[in-house]
Amino acid sequence: MGVSEQDWVLHVDLDQFVAAVEVARRPWLRGRPVVVGGVGDPTRRGVVATASYEAREFGVRSGMPLRVAARRCPDAVFLPSDAPAYEAVSERVMAVLRELPAVVEVIGWDEAFLGARTADPEALAAVVRATVAERTGLSCSVGIGDNKLRAKLATGFAKPAGVYRLTAGNWVAVMADRPVTALWGVGGRTAAKLAGVGVRTVADLARSDPAELAGHFGPATGPHLRRLALGAGDPVVSATPWVARSRGRETTFQEDLTSVDEIRGQVSALARRVARDLREEGRPAVRVVVKVRFAPFSTATHGVPLPEPSAEAEVIERCALAALARFELTRAVRLLGVRAEFAVPPDPSEPTG
Repeated sequence: MGVSEQDWVLHVDLDQFVAAVEVARRPWLRGRPVVVGGVGDPTRRGVVATASYEAREFGVRSGMPLRVAARRCPDAVFLPSDAPAYEAVSERVMAVLRELPAVVEVIGWDEAFLGARTADPEALAAVVRATVAERTGLSCSVGIGDNKLRAKLATGFAKPAGVYRLTAGNWVAVMADRPVTALWGVGGRTAAKLAGVGVRTVADLARSDPAELAGHFGPATGPHLRRLALGAGDPVVSATPWVARSRGRETTFQEDLTSVDEIRGQVSALARRVARDLREEGRPAVRVVVKVRFAPFSTATHGVPLPEPSAEAEVIERCALAALARFELTRAVRLLGVRAEFAVPPDPSEPTG
């Protein structure tokens, strides 16, 4: 008796995407450690956007200062980020995925969920990998799950260039003893707070009392964390096109800023650049967030809601300066960023009143 078809979620993640795009443009870089970030100059300030697997073997990681990356891997090739090139390649990959027998939900430059009804999800995953490689020259990993959370986590076990299945059937065996940071959406700060109440592993979190978690993390976040530990997630893949939820600009300064007036001037300039981006896209913002990285390397953010949706430069600048006013600018500043957030579009699957 054959295996019956059922609904599956596949998470497709392009391997070392940005580095792979750069290598495709410069084939002579294949097999060499490549680091992309900033203006591509490790003697200037900036952080690593991505690193090839060869560079990662030397301990180079995303978010690391370029100077540190250069010390860890002095033979690396450093390249500047080229967002338009990555967007163009991403669009080509997503177009290829849409030709396959699956619903495609794009969630970023280098990843998408596929929803498909099949008796053999591994066979479909193999087709995905082969088709992407043949049509684009890029490698991808595919996670298979019975919902989006498990599919997304499965991809981590599939990398690089593999396929892995994570479902309710093997969730406990695979995840129970792992640290809570193994869960999608649980970062270091949340993990530290959980450790403070004796929760360190996924199993610890799954056994936790939802009411106690709500008391520590809030009525929404607390129970949500426990649901993550149980592997609960959305099983529905939507073909709704991916739409960016924000637009932002940031600058890393070669010399630390110490003058409040200069900091305000830089934030104003960034805010006006963001406003120009908003007008070009034709989407008003509802909130403005300012990011400040203080020397040597601590980062904080503050946001301010707009009185009403707007893309006007004066409004974006005024709200950015209001957000900046919430910081205590008593330390030197090495990076400033301004991000304008859009209203989240309504979920078409949600019932309306």
